[in-house]
Amino acid sequence: MNPIKIEKCSIGLEYKPFIIAEMSGNHNQSLERAIAIVDAAAAAGVHAIKLQTYTADTMTIEGAYTINDDSSLWKGRELYELYKEAYTPWEWHKPLFDRAKEKGLIAFSSPFDETAVDFLESLHVPLYKIASFENTDWPLLKKVAATGKPVIMSTGVATISDISEAVEVLRTNGCKNLILLKCTSTYPSTPENTNIVTIPHLSQLFNCHVGLSDHTMGIGAAIAAVALGAKVIEKHFTLSRGDGGVDSAFSLEPQELKSLVVESERAFLSLGRIQYGIQSAEKNSLFFKRSIYISKDVKKGDLVTNDNIKVIRPGKGLAPKYKEAVLGRKIKADILKGTPLQWEMIE
Repeated sequence: MNPIKIEKCSIGLEYKPFIIAEMSGNHNQSLERAIAIVDAAAAAGVHAIKLQTYTADTMTIEGAYTINDDSSLWKGRELYELYKEAYTPWEWHKPLFDRAKEKGLIAFSSPFDETAVDFLESLHVPLYKIASFENTDWPLLKKVAATGKPVIMSTGVATISDISEAVEVLRTNGCKNLILLKCTSTYPSTPENTNIVTIPHLSQLFNCHVGLSDHTMGIGAAIAAVALGAKVIEKHFTLSRGDGGVDSAFSLEPQELKSLVVESERAFLSLGRIQYGIQSAEKNSLFFKRSIYISKDVKKGDLVTNDNIKVIRPGKGLAPKYKEAVLGRKIKADILKGTPLQWEMIE
């Protein structure tokens, strides 16, 4: 698979994971806080900041549904009310995108209807994200694909048939660079329902780069995903979970996000290649392997016994595997205790 170039970054097999900080509604309807989130994400070292582009009215209508799921963070909340609280005002997008650019971040968004795509096109976003709940919205997929820009699509709440159809819609309508994210659309997700072993299979099945949209607490699942081939990691981000907000409970704080950046790169670098034998970096360590030493002063003609040799560090003498071969042989000359045993010292 060829790498995907997005502004100054590349996503591909030979590149460290592309880390996305998802602002979502963690701005708590404060532009000042939203700008601070952008700044904190940049300071943590991520590659990109992502917004969500919708309004309550483009998502639902008042009275349509009240959440009654006992496991939901939003139980008892009406959808319309929730979206009204969580949405990012469209007039904020440009100042936030401009701030991100100043800080060296790629800024983009998830559109939730076709009008949002038109709006984001006017801001010249470099790529698009399709959220899990929109991955079966064919009109939206076609609209996004027609821009010709790279698309990252989450695969939550979708059957393999749904994913296959969505991929086909995107590719036949202009999307040439597609990245799929394994995603479990529960908030928060548990490690047990994250199933990251799906990641390499997802890549093989659809011949594309893959990643993880991670709603678990902490960074463990994300780091493990990198080891399984994830090239993109998306995590919700907030300044402080204690400040509240619709997604704050499962969002990373600044120091945690920085740890994700550092540890995901370490995980990537550690993958390397299939390797056996002694690496150049290990050559100096050969000295500290064990070998056979004279452990008591011996005279010419003495026999080598378990009483006068010992297998110890460092590795200047014969290898330990020769111990049985040297036992019972005669010493050719006087040897002092602490001398590494060599073949020429014995008959």
